Amino acid sequence: MSEVKVNKISPRTGTTFTIGDSGDTITTAGNISANSIAASNSITLNGQAITALQNPTFTSVSPDTITNAQTSVTITGSNFVSIPIVEAISTTGVITPADSVTFNNSTSLTCNFTLTTDGTYYIRIENNDGLAVRSSTAVLTVSDAPTWTTAAGSLGTIAGDFSGTIATVVATSDSAITYSETTNVLTNASLANCTLNSSTGVISTTDFAGANTTAATYTFTLRATDAEGQTADRQFTLTSSFGSTGGAQFN
Repeated sequence: MSEVKVNKISPRTGTTFTIGDSGDTITTAGNISANSIAASNSITLNGQAITALQNPTFTSVSPDTITNAQTSVTITGSNFVSIPIVEAISTTGVITPADSVTFNNSTSLTCNFTLTTDGTYYIRIENNDGLAVRSSTAVLTVSDAPTWTTAAGSLGTIAGDFSGTIATVVATSDSAITYSETTNVLTNASLANCTLNSSTGVISTTDFAGANTTAATYTFTLRATDAEGQTADRQFTLTSSFGSTGGAQFN
């Protein structure tokens, strides 16, 4: 088998070459640069178009933080070919293939991953033509979501006008926890009239139930958020009573 090499094509647009005794022809269109075929260019061989192979590209993964359980993520990029190999590569070098890969289109893949080790991961996509791309940074974080230690439900019955610490709620994770209220009850001056320490989970008040002078139960939801942005919500209640003074009542 002989090899034909053509250098310094001029002009580079619309040039036709005849090769060998059989009269095979190659026609170029567009501005063909040496050793490459841009997406806007084309080459035909004996009148049949030759498609230029293009490397896939990586743009993003969503969500970018998951737990150790099997989780579906969407990968966006370009030039994906059905159905590519997709891998998560730990910063320690461990490679974990996706449990499954769904080819949505040339710019979108849906993949299921089960990554049992917390850490950060690169994403690698390899088309069935062998061309591949790896994300330039570790774009996928695997982390334990917060879990509540404090049981849901009543945090106690508190005397009206009580001042001091009422309760401490606790959640755990593999990173620092921040506490917040998703409702507007606990920290509402017209309702429970309490404060929530976002770092410690301590609930306190200078005047429990404020101006409310009748017994009431206040239902509210607290959220624990870890450093990776994962959240866990839990609903609690506090009940006010007005038959006692001078301290809290936990019935």
